[in-house]
Amino acid sequence: MHTELPQLLMANECCGTSSHHALILIAIKDYSILKEMYGISFIEQLEFELKQILTDSENTSNDNTLQHVGPGEMAILIPHKGNAADLAYKYKIQAQNGLKKTMYRQTGLGIDLGMGYALLNNESGFNLTSQYATALVEARRMIRIPLNMKGLSIANRFNSVLSDRLISTVFQPILDFKTGSIFGWEALTRGPAGSSFESPVVLFETAEQLGRLFALEKLCRESAVASIGMLAPGQRLFLNIHPKTMADPEFTPGKTLELMEQAGLTPDNIVFEITERHSVQEFALFHRTLDHYRNQGFKVAVDDAGAGYAGLTTIAEMQPDYIKLDKSLISGIHKDPVKRALVETTVTFADKIGSKIIGEGVESKAQAVCLKDIGVHCGQGYFISRPSLPKPTLTKECLDLQSVSDVTNKSITCSIPVGDIAKAPHALPPSFLVSDAQNFFKKNNRFSNIVIAENDMPIGLVMEYHLNRQLSSQYGVALYYKRSIDSVMDSKPLIVDIDMPVEQAARKAMKREPLKAYDDIIITRKGYLYGVVSVQSLLNALAKIQIDMAKGTNPLTGLPGNVSIEREVESRIQQNKRFSIIYADLDHFKVYNDTYGFKNGDQIIRLAADIMSWAMKKHSDKDSLLCHIGGDDFVLMTNPQSVERICKSITRCFGRLVSNCYCTEDRERGWIQAVGRDGKEGKFPLITISLGVIEICGQCSLMEIGERAAHIKKFAKSKPGNSVALDRRPPLGTE
Repeated sequence: MHTELPQLLMANECCGTSSHHALILIAIKDYSILKEMYGISFIEQLEFELKQILTDSENTSNDNTLQHVGPGEMAILIPHKGNAADLAYKYKIQAQNGLKKTMYRQTGLGIDLGMGYALLNNESGFNLTSQYATALVEARRMIRIPLNMKGLSIANRFNSVLSDRLISTVFQPILDFKTGSIFGWEALTRGPAGSSFESPVVLFETAEQLGRLFALEKLCRESAVASIGMLAPGQRLFLNIHPKTMADPEFTPGKTLELMEQAGLTPDNIVFEITERHSVQEFALFHRTLDHYRNQGFKVAVDDAGAGYAGLTTIAEMQPDYIKLDKSLISGIHKDPVKRALVETTVTFADKIGSKIIGEGVESKAQAVCLKDIGVHCGQGYFISRPSLPKPTLTKECLDLQSVSDVTNKSITCSIPVGDIAKAPHALPPSFLVSDAQNFFKKNNRFSNIVIAENDMPIGLVMEYHLNRQLSSQYGVALYYKRSIDSVMDSKPLIVDIDMPVEQAARKAMKREPLKAYDDIIITRKGYLYGVVSVQSLLNALAKIQIDMAKGTNPLTGLPGNVSIEREVESRIQQNKRFSIIYADLDHFKVYNDTYGFKNGDQIIRLAADIMSWAMKKHSDKDSLLCHIGGDDFVLMTNPQSVERICKSITRCFGRLVSNCYCTEDRERGWIQAVGRDGKEGKFPLITISLGVIEICGQCSLMEIGERAAHIKKFAKSKPGNSVALDRRPPLGTE
């Protein structure tokens, strides 16, 4: 037993400081039973967490001293400024709430901590050492007797909060991942700012201890319904309800319906969210009450699924309309394949029973993208919006949220090579020890992977979350800790070439088995290690490309695209302008692309764009417009008088500069050895550019323009070398 005088009090004694202190004792009451039933490691974990919670508590300041004074006992010595009983109670509630997760995971039960307190007099003439020991005895005596809430001044203050209706309601939006709109709002209660009850945990725990839970929840419902304002069609209001409350005789449909009618709501707008992680003692009564409210048209949600009693049994018995996944399942889901697999299974299960899944605690874009990609129906958390009153809007970042599947399933005509977004890898030899790899990850937070390489060529990948999962298994440390890292690496990671377009790399990533779907991708150049790319980086790159294309801009060249072409053609026709359209196409481009790679292919496309832009600016007026259809196709609109000079400049300049894009051998002989579209190997000329020109002078349709352009382009491409084909027929629109 530790009863030595804390350093803080000794300092006061030595310097003659005159003050009063209170000793608060928080204890695990069933310490011996828990130790016997669940083992020494579990009880040590509880003690460690209890100390951390009390140390980190908002009530603990630098003036306080925390000591471990006995098995499962933590003593806090604080300057006595107010009601020691109230402060001890706050410590007790906060610690119980903090230990719930560990207790539920190990035992399936909650925890009831003991609290005691005693006062010490620090004035001269008092022996502080003996006072401290006596105070511990007194605090321990209090723990052994039932807690009398009515003896605490906090009880009177709680009753004042209730009678004076001193609570407020804030609302947090729930995002529908499919539509990108707000599906509903959860009403969250807050006590008076600056008081002990500002925290909803203390507020509701005190209500339950005092037997006033029904009254508090009734007040919360009234405040939420009165404050919510107008709901859009189909939106829901989620109201937190303790299971016991639904069986409260005063919880009647008449009063609830009357309240809603005054606010313009119907039962279809309301979802009763069963929130408490305690078991339902009167199971039959609870379910009869639940069925009664369902028959009235109300919906039901199970909260904290995956924690405490909100498990499969509860879900199966209640058959809820909504299942809210506990935030412990959502935290880190984007880099934990086990959590992801569990949520995927839950989504499948929910779809089969007609429920919707809502992920709680979504705090980052990576988590939101992962949930959307898995198929989770809705999300809620700080990334989507913080709770507020009046109802807040969605954060800007989540408005255009797209999963990897959303982006890769769409056709993107032009992309950037994956090498452009690669990051430098951390490569290690296969003989590197697993223990050293784990230490590396602990010291280097910016790395999520280690590439295993031999002679600068990748042979495997170790993701941090896979390594932690392997080591946390029953015999993981014994099996792997001192072995070489190749014993735990993924020997078949996704490896792609530096020139592969990002959308193609993303599609390959999404086709991997579920446990590896979000592993990083290894990038090579000619077989040698170049870098690594995360799935999130791929998604960001693809999203940027789509934004550029949505703006009508080609992401490779920055030139206007199809939308701008159609708009400009129609505008000129309506204004009866006479103009020419030059269609440009590269010959033998695919063969070059297959031989020299995507990155070099993109350089040639940019070269053609630069040459055409230069020729247009040099020989035409400001009315001219250059657009990039996609791939190696361009359209240039100009006045007919400038066509000849523009075309001559383009063909001459391109013919002179394109040869620089070949190796010396191919450039000197004027052809390359490659496989053609027919799959046969042959000799192919260097890339040339073909220009087909049509003229428009009156009313005609886009279809007519397209048909004539196709004919002239085909004729231009039939001519060898850099060529120009002018349409000799009367201009389109000629009457």
